[in-house]
Amino acid sequence: KMPHFTVVPVEDKPKVDYDNLEGFSFVDYREPGQSSRDPYDSVSSDGHGNHKESSPFLSKVEAGNGNDYYDRNLALFEEELDIRPKVSSLLSKLVNYTNLTQGAKEHEEAESAEESRRKMSKSPRMGTLMGVYLPCLQNIFGVILFLRLTWIVGTAGVLQSLLIVLICCCCTLLTAISMSAIATNGVVPAGGSYFMISRSLGPEFGGAVGLCFYLGTTFAGAMYILGAVEILLVYIAPAATIFRSPDIHDGSSATLNNMRVYGTIFLTFMAVVVFVGVKYVNKFASLFLACVIISIVSIYAGSIKSIFAPPTFPVCMLGNRTLSSEKFDLCAKTKVLGNVTLATKLWELFCHSSNLTTDTCDEYFFRNNVSEISGIPGAASNVIKDNLWSSYLGKGEILEKANHRSVDVLGSKTNLHLYVIADITTAFTVLVGIFFPSVTGIMAGSNRSGDLKDAQKSIPVGTILAIITTSLVYFSTVILFGTCIEGVVLRDKYGDAVNKNLVVGTLCWPSPWVIVIGSFFSTCGAGLQSLTGAPRLLQAIAKDNIIPFLRVFGHSKANGEPTWALLLTALIAELGILIASLDMVAPILSMFFLMCYLFVNLACAVQTLLRTPNWRPRFKFYHWALSFLGMSICLALMFISSWYYALVAMLIAGMIYKYIEYQGAEKEWGDGIRGLSLSAARYALLRLEEGPPHTKNWRPQLLVLLKLDEDLHVKYPRLLTFASQLKAGKGLTIVGTALQGNFLDSFGEAQAAEQTVKHMMDIEKVKGFCQVVVANKIREGISHLIQSCGLGGMKHNTVVLGWPYGWRQSEDPRAWKTFIDTVRCTTAAHLALMVPKNVSFYPSNHERYSEGNIDVWWIVHDGGMLMLLPFLLKQHKVWKKCKMRIFTVAQMDDNSIQMKKDLGTFLYQLRLEAEVEVVEMHNSDISAYTYERTLMMEQRSQMLRQMRLTKTEREREAQIVKDRNSIIRLESLYSDEDDERDVGSEKIQMTWTKEKIDSEKQNRSNAAENFKQLITIKPDQSNVRRMHTAVKLNEVIVNRSHDARLVLLNMPGPPKNADGDENYMEFLEVLTEGLERVLLVRGGGREVITIYS
Repeated sequence: KMPHFTVVPVEDKPKVDYDNLEGFSFVDYREPGQSSRDPYDSVSSDGHGNHKESSPFLSKVEAGNGNDYYDRNLALFEEELDIRPKVSSLLSKLVNYTNLTQGAKEHEEAESAEESRRKMSKSPRMGTLMGVYLPCLQNIFGVILFLRLTWIVGTAGVLQSLLIVLICCCCTLLTAISMSAIATNGVVPAGGSYFMISRSLGPEFGGAVGLCFYLGTTFAGAMYILGAVEILLVYIAPAATIFRSPDIHDGSSATLNNMRVYGTIFLTFMAVVVFVGVKYVNKFASLFLACVIISIVSIYAGSIKSIFAPPTFPVCMLGNRTLSSEKFDLCAKTKVLGNVTLATKLWELFCHSSNLTTDTCDEYFFRNNVSEISGIPGAASNVIKDNLWSSYLGKGEILEKANHRSVDVLGSKTNLHLYVIADITTAFTVLVGIFFPSVTGIMAGSNRSGDLKDAQKSIPVGTILAIITTSLVYFSTVILFGTCIEGVVLRDKYGDAVNKNLVVGTLCWPSPWVIVIGSFFSTCGAGLQSLTGAPRLLQAIAKDNIIPFLRVFGHSKANGEPTWALLLTALIAELGILIASLDMVAPILSMFFLMCYLFVNLACAVQTLLRTPNWRPRFKFYHWALSFLGMSICLALMFISSWYYALVAMLIAGMIYKYIEYQGAEKEWGDGIRGLSLSAARYALLRLEEGPPHTKNWRPQLLVLLKLDEDLHVKYPRLLTFASQLKAGKGLTIVGTALQGNFLDSFGEAQAAEQTVKHMMDIEKVKGFCQVVVANKIREGISHLIQSCGLGGMKHNTVVLGWPYGWRQSEDPRAWKTFIDTVRCTTAAHLALMVPKNVSFYPSNHERYSEGNIDVWWIVHDGGMLMLLPFLLKQHKVWKKCKMRIFTVAQMDDNSIQMKKDLGTFLYQLRLEAEVEVVEMHNSDISAYTYERTLMMEQRSQMLRQMRLTKTEREREAQIVKDRNSIIRLESLYSDEDDERDVGSEKIQMTWTKEKIDSEKQNRSNAAENFKQLITIKPDQSNVRRMHTAVKLNEVIVNRSHDARLVLLNMPGPPKNADGDENYMEFLEVLTEGLERVLLVRGGGREVITIYS
């Protein structure tokens, strides 16, 4: 009867938003159990996460009430909606995504739970100017600009200084381009550069570079603090020094101690401020930035004013040497007071007497005149001509003015403290290392990505504009310093020639104090920013859990303040302060920042070249060549500025990398290095595909066939032990196993089996791959593994197969038929075969054989496998001390003495060390024992065959009764045998006839007769011959090798006729009887060892 259908007209409701898309309904993503009254709800629910099932035919009223009506358009996909969201659901969820504010704000003390929730839900509104441009400016401009740039210009000259600035700015600009590409390739959470590198290059590179960036930021804090202390003690309050040197000639140690004490005080104070509350640091950030901008503006103002009215800063010169003006008041040898010529303070210092007629004066002082020159000649003068070229000095050399009139004689060394002298040896490379920190800080924008309204637009624009601005400032100030300031004043690092004034301060307008105070506060602010940022970076690395020993630094106070990380940062910064020299600390942090920038460029280049599908940056003005250029400049700068610091930084990064690789947590971040590995593997596999490996490169690439028990445990784990000892970590190892069943039903079982095998591989230290195949028959599964394992040229060439123990006791022929079929498969595939017998007695990886022999019984030549395997085994520590013995068999007509000599020569050419023995086997009559053994074997085979036949008949009767009403397909009980009979197409006669009963009786009587025939059976002559060989060989092998650690011998091939399979198993048993550890080896039909180099 046909079913009755009713068609009900349904009115369309107006649809909103995504409902206008064909076939899609509007969505929201709800947690299970969360009810919704939304008529456009994506999944019909009863409020408990359960789908409602209602009638498929809706009336108008039902259409208004039943939410699931709207899912009818997607009925085809209803099975997938539980696990895969509709497109509209996904879009809705993405639209509602909000960036939580990050950086320092995230760690401010929360006033209440409600307020914190309100803050988190509030969208950040920072634009390019406030969020990226100004923070980058503040981080880039720093202590080097105010304290060292004039000295760099004076020492390197204007041209080389411009080159230094150009190289450093190019480095950061190229890095910023790479960084912009990475930062706009998706959302970058807190962690900035660390997050970008780790997600692009993987946890190993990310951890290494993240820690380098952390150390760089920490040492930057130390450098800023040292700069602030230098400004305080040299220019603001020189009287505040605690240590004063008793030796007027050398006050360097006292200066360093002052720096250490005040640096430690400053560091402690700043750490306390950061600990108490980051909000204070953030509130004063704008004040510190204002100080920087006002200081820079005052330099430009002073330069313009110097054209018309240069400031008065006279420099006292003795000949062409610069004098330190703090030691005297008048720049002259004598002074006239009431018509009386008196000696000045300068005369007394050089002559150690106020007597004008003394002859104890310094010779240089006596022969040269004292003169005064203007320290700031102004932009209108031609002083730039003198300042164009470099004037590098060694430590302790006196600052001299070129082309200034003087008599060149040696003066007294005791008066060196009266001159302005160089405190360090300078060179172009040294100045690069000192200047580079003044261009770092380009990551400030990317570190605040969470606070930005549109990070993907703001980061590239803000960062690149900040770099261009700062570069222009550096270029212009280099030219202005060279144009306005006298060369000897530029080279005077601490302003000794201009009354201890800050050299850049002498140029600025309206007063030198503007830049002294401004630079002091900006330097303190930069130090605070470093001490704020570094602990958070360490906390981000620790929370990623990739470096186990850093986990403790992931903990924080209730308000999120990283207390332990701050403590570690303060301790590392203290190490920088104990160095106590700005010029020594600057190259250290240059290394760490350069390392970080190098990897940012590498990340961009790798992603661009690999063309990974996820690499879709919104910033389009990048190219892999620019990234490589930036990377090259970073690497060059590292070695230019200080090659030994570069090596140390690389060593630290390398050690961290290897530590994470071996000890760190496994992370899969879809990084570029994984992609690079894939590309390299693909390239290598395509190269391997060109042809088979040369005999010299041949090594066993193993396919180890494991057997699992009913609980999916590995039955013979020593097979894996043997494989690991043979491979010693080299070459390919595939561990395969076959499960019987249907793949659709057994997928979970296959996954569990794979995990079990992988776990066992880890225990046995087998480096390789695991493959689990589900097939209807075990034999078919093994055949699939042998045919399809591996990829391209990286395929197995050797199969390791377990021996079928207990095959004699089993009625089921599958026990040995699967084994023999696998042997045939490997032979057909031209693969080598190894069968370890009594594998449970093989040594574990922890055992050591201090003595013993590995015996090779070389009966037939099959490519040299028997020679190669003991050599490979002896590479492993278990077998290392075993000796190799090679036995070969000579027949009656062979010359055994010549054979031994030839074999010895062959082994010598193979470069193998082994004892050689030739065993003679005389033609003897077939013994009664051999005959009896063959007879027993054939009787057993015949008996088992009869038992199986009768059992099959009984099974068939039961099957017929059971399936009376159906057409059935009869299968033999032992389904793994080849002789399956497909009777599915025949209909079985279900009616019991007289003929049928008679035939059944006849079958039973035949079975009884068959058992009687067993007694009168005569053995086949070919079987007798084979048994004779097996028995004789076994006698000889047991006689010579009964105490050997391992016996390797040729494995005879299976018979071409499948009827003799069971006899073949018996022959193998007889051949290996009485031997504890045997490895049966069968070659793959090619030479695997050669005498040629």
